[in-house]
Amino acid sequence: MARPDFSGIYPMLYALFGRDGGLDRGAHAAQVEACVAAGVHGLAVGGLASECNKLTVEERHALADWTLEAVAGRLPVSVTVSDNTVAGQIESVRRAADAGAAWAVLQPPPVKSASEAALIAFFGAVADAAPIPIGIQNAPEYIGIGLSNAGLIELNRCHPNVTILKAEGSVMVVGRLAEEAGDAFTVFNGRNGIELLDSLRAGCAGLIPGVETCDRQSRILDLHRAGDAASADAAFKEILPLLHFLMSTIDHLLCYGKRLAARRIGLGAIHDRGPAQAPNPLGMRVLDHWSAGLGRFPT
Repeated sequence: MARPDFSGIYPMLYALFGRDGGLDRGAHAAQVEACVAAGVHGLAVGGLASECNKLTVEERHALADWTLEAVAGRLPVSVTVSDNTVAGQIESVRRAADAGAAWAVLQPPPVKSASEAALIAFFGAVADAAPIPIGIQNAPEYIGIGLSNAGLIELNRCHPNVTILKAEGSVMVVGRLAEEAGDAFTVFNGRNGIELLDSLRAGCAGLIPGVETCDRQSRILDLHRAGDAASADAAFKEILPLLHFLMSTIDHLLCYGKRLAARRIGLGAIHDRGPAQAPNPLGMRVLDHWSAGLGRFPT
């Protein structure tokens, strides 16, 4: 099966909660519009930055539905599914496809002792039943379980609908994967884009960062595509200290990245769903320092 033609910056949308603790649909729609206006190449929802581990199945479905409704076909949308069973993931993928998702990303079930063969069988069963291209989130550093490069290649060989990888690793790790996989996969890196340009140069088709700098990262990728390496490098250096601060852990990103995104979108106070890392004065001073030149998202 030919690799799908997906590429660019696909920010992973945050789950935004209201004062009552439920998902805030209006704030979510504003987040989508801000990303579209920022010039992103697609949108992603349902992953770790969407706090999928804190959402009910119904909330995960709602977040995907709201995203696809708000996008209204203007951009491709990737939906990450994190159900713990094959049947649950098949249902979530089919539901996302019916709502207009362009592709889906599968997270592994939370069984750290699962063998590679068992993971391949799990992902393969979902992919074989999926009506849209399937990606795999391979993030053992953050999820605690994953596949080797050889296992991912075997998964594609046996289940050719698995054509996309969302990696979460250093450029050396992801570059080796892209090289070994050849034409089998379209590879996206994550980690909030802290190795954006190096990942592109290593063979990645795009990045799945957070929302808070998606305008800058989209512009940098466009400069890279246009062959303006000097301008791309200069623009990337402007945001790199901020990205480095934000991406120490997922909890840290959710604390400070979500607050920066809300500030740039023009939303009100952030209401966390616990357990959650709380901001502290030093962290907010660091955030304010490195984000001082960003301003509001374009409209």
